[in-house]
Amino acid sequence: MTRVLIIGGGGMVGQKLLARLLSEGLPGHDTLDISLFDIGFPPNCPEGPAQITGNLTDPAKIAQLAGLRPDLIYHLAAIVSGESETDFDKGWATNMMAMWHLLEALRGEHDASGGAYVPRVVFTSSIAVFGAPFPDKIGDEFLCSPQTSYGAQKAISELMLQDFSRKGFMDGMSLRLPTICVRPGKANLAASSFFSGIIREPLNGVEAVLPVPDTVRHWHASPRAAAGFLMHAATLDTARLEGRRALSLPGLSCTVAEQIEALRRVAGQKAVDLIKPQPDEAIMKIVAGWPRNFDPARATALGFKAESSFDEIVQTYIAEDLPKASG
Repeated sequence: MTRVLIIGGGGMVGQKLLARLLSEGLPGHDTLDISLFDIGFPPNCPEGPAQITGNLTDPAKIAQLAGLRPDLIYHLAAIVSGESETDFDKGWATNMMAMWHLLEALRGEHDASGGAYVPRVVFTSSIAVFGAPFPDKIGDEFLCSPQTSYGAQKAISELMLQDFSRKGFMDGMSLRLPTICVRPGKANLAASSFFSGIIREPLNGVEAVLPVPDTVRHWHASPRAAAGFLMHAATLDTARLEGRRALSLPGLSCTVAEQIEALRRVAGQKAVDLIKPQPDEAIMKIVAGWPRNFDPARATALGFKAESSFDEIVQTYIAEDLPKASG
């Protein structure tokens, strides 16, 4: 039996991952014993997996989770980019210090087992670890120089996981996710939330605010692709990483105008008419420091896959997440 812990299991990506694990399992693992940790869970969360509630910033709770000795740990939980900027202390406590306490707790279990306990740890990092000025495409050799608190917190977490893995306490990797779009549900406090909102809200017959020019270019992947990345990382031979345990993942680079054109092709002009430009200087400043395009050669060679068109991303949302009453 393989014990799996999803930290942030109540969130959107955590729930997508859980659904895949329950329906597909993992190659080479006959039975999965899944536990979820979060501050709360949606009412439609599947029955079966254990639900553990608590705050990620509580070291005692983190020690309790490590004491379960999961074989596979997904660390998905975070304070998002916009909130990390407006609440400096909360961002560092949640996104960096919680990672330190988790790694230390897992190291304690490793030592207590005489080195026999070496869990696989998959951490969802972000393309926010990169900062301008950018080349036309960011390759695997481009340096990390984050220009937001969120990006700095993610970059430091990557380095900690790298070092704890180098020492043999765990077998970790950091996945630099593209912006996940189209996210179902309500908008969150991420500065990138509008990328989903300008597609999701019109498809639900609701007006959407566009706070940036339509010339803004960004790097996207769907929630389905995100779950696929995490599934693939669970069984990847990490020796193939050759000690470089952070990966920039595949995605799709497009402008906001190209997003809107995809929405027009899929849902028509009536949907596009619900998008209302409303410039927001604070969001524009944050977005201006984000990467726009990648050449994720390492991750692609390792078998990670994403969408090839934004039309496909829109259609994925319609197929999987558009409320039936709105369809």
